[in-house]
Amino acid sequence: MASVAIVGPGAIGGTVASWLAQDSSLSVSVCARTPFTDLVVDTPEGPISASPAVFTDPTFASHVDWVLVATKTYSSGDTQPWLDRLCGPPTRVAIIQNGVEHARLFSDFVPENRLVPVMINLPATRTAPGRMVQHRHGIIAVPSGRNGEDFVALFRQTEIEAKTHDDFLSQLWIKLCGNCVAIVPALTLRATGPVWSTEMEAIVRGLAEECAAVGRAEGAEVPQSVIDAAVSNMRTMGEGAVSGSIHADRLAGNPMEVDARNGVIARLGEKHGIATPMNRMLATLLAASGSPWLDGQATEAR
Repeated sequence: MASVAIVGPGAIGGTVASWLAQDSSLSVSVCARTPFTDLVVDTPEGPISASPAVFTDPTFASHVDWVLVATKTYSSGDTQPWLDRLCGPPTRVAIIQNGVEHARLFSDFVPENRLVPVMINLPATRTAPGRMVQHRHGIIAVPSGRNGEDFVALFRQTEIEAKTHDDFLSQLWIKLCGNCVAIVPALTLRATGPVWSTEMEAIVRGLAEECAAVGRAEGAEVPQSVIDAAVSNMRTMGEGAVSGSIHADRLAGNPMEVDARNGVIARLGEKHGIATPMNRMLATLLAASGSPWLDGQATEAR
């Protein structure tokens, strides 16, 4: 029986843990800050539940075959105490995060030959500790090779479609092109569709085009159709809709993955001599904005 520990059972981690726990050949545990008794997910196929072991203190954890890190990128460093306890010589670590820098963020904690970067598209929200809603079927991509194949095998009894890809880098950058434009509704705090204009399209298209240009310089293949799809998604975003986790996090007053979704485009663009004015400016503005209506920093915003 393969043992799997999920570090960070939020919307994504909790949903993944619940699906994996449906497979009786896997021993699933979760590593969390807040204790809970069980996992329940409302999925497109109906509700599923699981009762994995829940650890809130790394000292009680022990070696497992697989660690799946599903924390936010800005919390990557906080996973080290868990990794120190969960990882033995054969343990492999899958990084389920946004962005394109999975290996860099964990290079100090995990040997490169045991690290598996994961691209996931799994729209889900957490309503309470251990309670999630999965909005659509999930898709996972990992690099080709033995580690990737073994990771994909973990999902054989789930409704999450996991595949290996020879050109995994392109999968990461294609997703980032779609993610980076969500900074617009995160800043304006409303859907882009009802306020769409020529000027709004220029901003959104500029964000996606900058991302694609930097991704191509990094070696990814990003078709023009990916840019067009990102623009179309923003154009058709309905009133009241929330565009991804960065928008939801700002509404909730949570820390945001600004660097992983937009800052990285500016940083890597500078490395390649590619101008990224849209991503740089909006990332700077959003990082400085926060959610003052929640923390009392600006009473006029209430």
